[in-house]
Amino acid sequence: MAVNKVSSLRSSLVPKAVLAAVSVALLTATFTSSCSSDNGGSATSQNLTGRGPITYVEGKDTTETGAVKQLIERWNASHPDEQVTFKEQSNDASQQYDDLVEHMRSKQSTYDVVALDVPWTAEFAAKGWIQPLKDSFAIDTSALLSPPVASATYNNTLYAAPRNTNGGLLFYRKDLVPNPPKTWNELLSQCPIAKAQGIGCYAGQFAPYEGLTVNAAEVINAYGGSFVGADGKTPTVNSPQARAGLKVLVDAYKNGDIPQEAITFKEPESTNAFAQGKLMFLRQWPSTYGDVGGDSSTVKDKFGVAPLPGENGVGASTLGGYNAAISSYSKNKATALDFLRFLISEDAQHIVASGALPSVRASMYDDPALIAKMPYLPALKDSIASAVPRPVTPFYPAVSKAIQDNAYAAMKQSKSVDDAIIGMQKGIETAGS
Repeated sequence: MAVNKVSSLRSSLVPKAVLAAVSVALLTATFTSSCSSDNGGSATSQNLTGRGPITYVEGKDTTETGAVKQLIERWNASHPDEQVTFKEQSNDASQQYDDLVEHMRSKQSTYDVVALDVPWTAEFAAKGWIQPLKDSFAIDTSALLSPPVASATYNNTLYAAPRNTNGGLLFYRKDLVPNPPKTWNELLSQCPIAKAQGIGCYAGQFAPYEGLTVNAAEVINAYGGSFVGADGKTPTVNSPQARAGLKVLVDAYKNGDIPQEAITFKEPESTNAFAQGKLMFLRQWPSTYGDVGGDSSTVKDKFGVAPLPGENGVGASTLGGYNAAISSYSKNKATALDFLRFLISEDAQHIVASGALPSVRASMYDDPALIAKMPYLPALKDSIASAVPRPVTPFYPAVSKAIQDNAYAAMKQSKSVDDAIIGMQKGIETAGS
């Protein structure tokens, strides 16, 4: 899943900085304590030295190379007494989430290491369901890209090992636009070229679902806006920067630079439109590259990829990917910790990258053999370097709903940009209630 510079955590500080810091600290402590009492409690202090077989849980392995199974086979070959069993979930993110929550709430020890979609990490950490990676459980993240590490961090503590990452890219028709636009103004100024060809100018994923949260967040973040403060709860979206970002999408849809049908687009529909030559620009994930470059695509040899545009340069992609975390209820946490360290190793990350999953290690983006197989890697490296996590909050589903509902209403012109931003602010305020 189905985007980090960690500018999404920007917060404005009032002059009474000390008082504000104390207030936030008290709020965070109270909030974290109440969440932790849900199911974690003392579980994080138990079974720290346990060793033995463990179970790794992740969504369906859809990579061409079977990357997840390769990782587990590589580990098992050298750990005969600490074998890993792969519990493969469905390919549906909601079903994956529900399955994990059910196991955590019932404090089951059958899931030792779990793969979390990046926006779930804060919730699982706040509720005490996953092991903090500090003190004797600290892992070395110095060779990893900083945005994925930030996505695995909550309340200034690392709670997971970034397993793979992801970032949005701008697919563009290089036969029509030889040089990709670097800013939104530049992109939109080229829309007359598309209109002269009788095709749409720009599209992303604008149906009212998680994809719209991603698309709206990318433009809002690119213009300096954010959604929640460092405490994961305080709304920050009611700002001139957020309004400026949302206005870009609203105006582009209103004047036809974003075609009317794009309001129904999810990933498949937007990919098909670009592959059929109906769009000049498309925001999509790297996995689209194979579809657009396939033999059935009418633009097979006519497209290029670049980082997403921003206000004044490279934009702010939303970070995707999986974080691997140790269940607080695992009986063999020492083995689980070693498995996490293996997952971020050079050897393991080469398996990840070879499976067309964006690696969390910077070195993989400069590997000539990998670039030959995946020409989009240099652009993706730039995209991830400036990417922003989705709002880091234990109440992510409600926060995402507030963002997508109000962004959709603004694009459909049933709300003004001002009212949509105020709606997001109010939705985030009540997300934890």
